[in-house]
Amino acid sequence: MAHGLVGVTLKRLRKERNLTLKGLAEQTGVSISFLSQVERGKSSVTLESLKKIADALGVNPSVFFVQDDTQDDLAVHRELFHYKDLSYGVHDAGFSPIMVTLHPGKNESNAFSHRGYEFLFVVEGLLTVEIDGVRSQLREKESILFDGRKMHYWFNYTENVIRFLVVSSKN
Repeated sequence: MAHGLVGVTLKRLRKERNLTLKGLAEQTGVSISFLSQVERGKSSVTLESLKKIADALGVNPSVFFVQDDTQDDLAVHRELFHYKDLSYGVHDAGFSPIMVTLHPGKNESNAFSHRGYEFLFVVEGLLTVEIDGVRSQLREKESILFDGRKMHYWFNYTENVIRFLVVSSKN
């Protein structure tokens, strides 16, 4: 995901809702300085933070994604993950489909929770999933559905790229 595009979109949505950085920070639990850095394209945002921001702004997280395949290849290589929106521009659906590419070594992050349910389907690789402190592994063509209010995250403890589908419901 291109940092600059996320930042421009974030700033536009925040201003449309007459929210200050402080107000958005209070609603999301994300620091003012981090939000400012994201808006200026100086910092990348995790799916965890993006979900919190999207919820606070009342939008589908897919509004932050590039809608074509001309993403910045250098940005993809600098990141240990890449998200691709699969909503095809439909923002009022009751769910949000995202394809995640998780590169080797993406093992450190904070678990998060959100409203609704989350469905994971592994397309390629061996994904480690942690839900409420319990870790399990999903192989290719395996899936799991769980309550998004449970603390959760995913990890790549392999030497290979993992690709998986994440479908999050809004409620």
